[in-house]
Amino acid sequence: MWADFGNGAMRISALIVASMLLASCASAPEGDPEALAEFKKLNDPVEPTNRAIFEFNRGADRYVIKPVTSGYRAITTPEMRDGVHNALQNLRSPVIFANDLLQGQFSRAGTTFARFVINSTLGVVGFGDPAADLGFAPHDEDFGQTLAVWGVGEGPYLMLPILGPSNPRDLTGKVADFFLDPINWWASNTDNDWVPLTRALVTGIDARDQLWNVLDDLERTSVDFYAAIRSLYRQRRMDEIRNGGTGDAPLPNLTGELDLKDLDAPVTSRH
Repeated sequence: MWADFGNGAMRISALIVASMLLASCASAPEGDPEALAEFKKLNDPVEPTNRAIFEFNRGADRYVIKPVTSGYRAITTPEMRDGVHNALQNLRSPVIFANDLLQGQFSRAGTTFARFVINSTLGVVGFGDPAADLGFAPHDEDFGQTLAVWGVGEGPYLMLPILGPSNPRDLTGKVADFFLDPINWWASNTDNDWVPLTRALVTGIDARDQLWNVLDDLERTSVDFYAAIRSLYRQRRMDEIRNGGTGDAPLPNLTGELDLKDLDAPVTSRH
């Protein structure tokens, strides 16, 4: 089953990228070296299409995703939501561990393994994070980052329906991470295909909850909300690829790890 799904997912991913690249390309400015340099720096050749998809995503968020997340926040306490977030991150440990190894980061792989064992036991199947208190700080890795470490370029900036900001490298990474995840293999082999779908839904709600203040503050203070999201996404991905050593201040993670209030905190390298 997963082989068929994998082929289909890869075809869909390629189709999304190809259609976006062909649908509406912004013309590179001519006769102005500074404008051309800025165009290349933004790396957004399909900006008109990206902006249209961005507006679609804003509508989906306004009328569906945010109301559902608001209901989730209304019936849970912050402590409960933190527990759900911790559990979801703990379930990602095998994927993080695999990507640590693929990047040659064996010390970080050891930290990931220790966190998984400690949090799955003392942390009550991951709802708590006693590993952090014991000195095993959390970190995240994905196959998009692994491809970057291997020297694969990001490709043009893309805004995907519902999934949000991405690029061809990270989109490929999402598909690869799906198959690196042993939970998905277990679900397939035990006819529990509802498990990945339910997990994806809960993960989406959790991510929106984590970004509740970030997105509201960013939208309110940005002259161009689309450009702000694009800039933060690209800066944050570079920061993640280099394990936190690229800037003077931490950046809001568009998957929901930091709040804007953390922008005043000093950078801590994860090397």
